Amino acid sequence: MKFRFLALLIFLVLGQLGFTNSAVAEENQRVFVVKVEGMIDNGLHSYIERSLNAAEEEGAAGIILHMDTFGGLVEAADRIRNTLLNANIPTVTFIDKKAISAGALISFATDSIYMAPGSSIGAATVVDGAGTKADEKAQSFMRSLMRSTAEAKGRDPRFAEAMVDERIVIEGVIGEGELLTLSTTEAVDLGVVDGSVRYLEQVMEKMGWQDLEKFDSQERWEESVLRFLANPVISSMLMLMMLGGLYFELQSPGFGFAGAVSLLGGMLFFAPLYIMGLAESWEILIVILGIGLIVVEVFILPGFGIPGILGIAMLLFGLFASMVGNVGLSFPSMDQMSGPIWTLAITLLLGVALIMSLYRYLPENKTFSKLVLSATTDVNYGYTSSNSLEDLKGLNGVALTALRPSGTVLIENDRIDVTTEGDFIEKGAKVVVSRTVGSRVWVRKV
Repeated sequence: MKFRFLALLIFLVLGQLGFTNSAVAEENQRVFVVKVEGMIDNGLHSYIERSLNAAEEEGAAGIILHMDTFGGLVEAADRIRNTLLNANIPTVTFIDKKAISAGALISFATDSIYMAPGSSIGAATVVDGAGTKADEKAQSFMRSLMRSTAEAKGRDPRFAEAMVDERIVIEGVIGEGELLTLSTTEAVDLGVVDGSVRYLEQVMEKMGWQDLEKFDSQERWEESVLRFLANPVISSMLMLMMLGGLYFELQSPGFGFAGAVSLLGGMLFFAPLYIMGLAESWEILIVILGIGLIVVEVFILPGFGIPGILGIAMLLFGLFASMVGNVGLSFPSMDQMSGPIWTLAITLLLGVALIMSLYRYLPENKTFSKLVLSATTDVNYGYTSSNSLEDLKGLNGVALTALRPSGTVLIENDRIDVTTEGDFIEKGAKVVVSRTVGSRVWVRKV
């Protein structure tokens, strides 16, 4: 009898301890909240993935995506989608204003969706870099993503597909030729989302988390910097720095301000892409080799031939490949390539315009004239010299060295350092002085 009483007492004590530990564990549980704002890119994927991993390691009750976005990169949204589908804790989306395009895809990947009054979800058709509708291959890929994601979470895939394809007809909801975008009331009535709430705290009440601590998972400063630098507009500006600086640096030997600008632009362009896993080492190596071939063509080999053409091709291909991202052994889709194509094309056009503008207006700029001697010290400016090189214009000479394009020629028994008009001139060839500016002399082959 005593043994039974003792056993019952021990059982009650252990049970009470277990209940207490369970209650303490529940009290210590937190709910992670992640802001999904602005453009959806690979930097956002890193932020969400880190927050989700931290929540799972801590044993959090769940994670809420506080969303307000017009969308972004399909590739980045697909990465976020896969991360959410593989989550080991409950995932919730709170749409506060809008979840458009890629934002709709991410929302469908969570276990529950709640919308604030006046919000909208949908319009997930794919567009290219110019803002026009992408080709059917890209649309088909997005439709399959939306459909499979909706099915994985037990939602009607017809609504998900209708957000991508205007040809889909849903009786009483949307006709042919219209792209589905739902308001909060419409989404709730159709069962696309789980309910309408005004505040984040009401989402926690709906999930039964009202007594748990809310933890705002903040973006780290390095993640914010990476997202800023990886923005297509900023990437284009950094490429412009790199290519423009490289062009001006190749105009003269040595390493100066233009070279430093080019190097800085290249580092800032590749760093976020490499850290986020978009650019690989071989792509950066191709760019470096391309620049090397261009340098060889300009300063070592005569004229402009295969090394120069190959160098330019490798440089542009490396830049393009680094923006496309890693697609494994498969060939990238047109949707994955359209953005980088437009970014590269716009950058090249801006680069040409910038170079032409600098050549035209920079020498006349007062600030620039303080850094660079733009006026020549010739007789037109009141300068005289007993050794004026202007008298050499029109005189003939002989190349003492190969001109590639710089070298030395003999003119009237004087050794003169000269530069050709761009062509290679072999040693011993006859040349004529075509023009002089200050201390510089240009020649061409007779």
